[in-house]
Amino acid sequence: MESLSGYVDEFRASANQYLSKYEPVVLLVFPILSLVLALFLQSLLGVINDKGLKPTLLGFFISFFKLVPGVQNYIDGEKQKVVDKLQSSGKSKRDGWASELPKAGLGFGVTDKLKDEKANDVAWQGKCSGTVYIGGTESEGHFSLINEACAMFAHTNPLHLDVFQSVVRFESEVVAMTAALLGSKETCSGGQICGNMTSGGTESILMAVKSSRDYMKARKGITRPEMIIPVSAHSAYDKAAQYFNIKLWRVPVNKEFQADSRAIKRFINKNTILIVGSAPGFPHGIIDPIEELGELASKFGTCLHVDLCLGGFVLPFARKLGYPIPPFDFSVKGVTSISADVHKYGLAPKGTSVVLYRNHEIRKCQFVAVTEWTGGLYVSPTIAGSRPGGLIAGAWAALMSLGMEGYLEHTRDIMEASKRLQKGLKEISELYIIGRPDMTVVAFGSHNLDIFEVNDIMSSKGWHLNALQRPNSIHICITLQHVPVIDGFLKDLRDSVQTVKENPGPVSGGLAPIYGAAGKMPDRGMVGDLLVDFMDSSC
Repeated sequence: MESLSGYVDEFRASANQYLSKYEPVVLLVFPILSLVLALFLQSLLGVINDKGLKPTLLGFFISFFKLVPGVQNYIDGEKQKVVDKLQSSGKSKRDGWASELPKAGLGFGVTDKLKDEKANDVAWQGKCSGTVYIGGTESEGHFSLINEACAMFAHTNPLHLDVFQSVVRFESEVVAMTAALLGSKETCSGGQICGNMTSGGTESILMAVKSSRDYMKARKGITRPEMIIPVSAHSAYDKAAQYFNIKLWRVPVNKEFQADSRAIKRFINKNTILIVGSAPGFPHGIIDPIEELGELASKFGTCLHVDLCLGGFVLPFARKLGYPIPPFDFSVKGVTSISADVHKYGLAPKGTSVVLYRNHEIRKCQFVAVTEWTGGLYVSPTIAGSRPGGLIAGAWAALMSLGMEGYLEHTRDIMEASKRLQKGLKEISELYIIGRPDMTVVAFGSHNLDIFEVNDIMSSKGWHLNALQRPNSIHICITLQHVPVIDGFLKDLRDSVQTVKENPGPVSGGLAPIYGAAGKMPDRGMVGDLLVDFMDSSC
């Protein structure tokens, strides 16, 4: 002990002698500055880890540039011009909108007001990419049937299990029928496929991500969750990452515009909770290699979600019809969850989707149970507490009215329409098809024309298509509405290509310059700000 005490005294004397050369204020400030610098470096490294070196440096440069007097005001002014352009007529569309209750109610006369407002909607029949999946007109056939079903159960709410038992049964049967289409009857599925209905594909994906996060936390103790998606995966995963505090890795697709399993493998680490595949992906209609992703998920013990929001009610029937469809459902080992929209090709009312899980252990992580609320014990399966029973009844009516034969017939119609469209596109030399579409979404671009200018001309002809980026392209999602108008679409497209070819340059009132500029803008944060400003002024 005396020896140790001597060493301590010797060290103290040596340290005091060395530090005596410095002013006391320096000795006080230096540790504080060192701590601040360390915290700054830690924060900087965190940002670089999240965003990458190049985007981080660019972000710092632009932030400093905005500090120059007048620059921020100029940028805000230019952003507002773009927002007004995106809205076509600025904020004038909101003129005359109600901002308070009428003094005297309109009574049943409100239906006339509804009809008047509806008449102002654009002509969508057969002209919109996706959007409306049911064929025919609103006043007859399948439209009329699901409208009646929705109206019959408009007052119901499955939150009240003991009251609206019919709707509870409808939901269970919709889930079971959807699961049967996606592999629940296969022995390799494990026999426990289960799920719930949600308000749409985004909520289904949110629920799958949340469940995967909590399941992997319970199973592996992961507290800093990460998920890996191909760049073609739906933007709902970005929402999930923000809502649930999950680090998101975007991985480039391969030359066929499919998820690159080898690239995804390089991003898997001890914090990975989920990898993602789509069947097909929204941008280009191409099915990812689900079997390869399943092998990765099984090997590394992580969850795998398959986005079948578009394909859930097409691919099972297309496979039965003999189309070359690769494996995509719970028959693939490693798939832990699936989302499938009933309100798309299931031909159900808008606001109906299904999220499925391989077993109840995973699904339980979706639920929220509250035990300490003074309002009583509470448990809810999805994000919403109260849910519209009318939509559930409408979805049940759609599935039961069409049956296997009805869906097979409709699938044949839209798959053949897709083949006709692709054949016609190949005959337009100025255009090329992105990848090899597996289903009914067909994307196309051009090597020598501004495809967004082509889109503007098509818009002037009444078509509403989706503009894509990386590469610049547009796509159409074929529905039953398009089956009788494929030839008309191709004629308008040929004419639009010819117009741009003969008169290249922005179309008056068109959005091509904005799309083009946004795609080239290095500061993606500024593009995000533009979108937020647009949304803020639109709703």
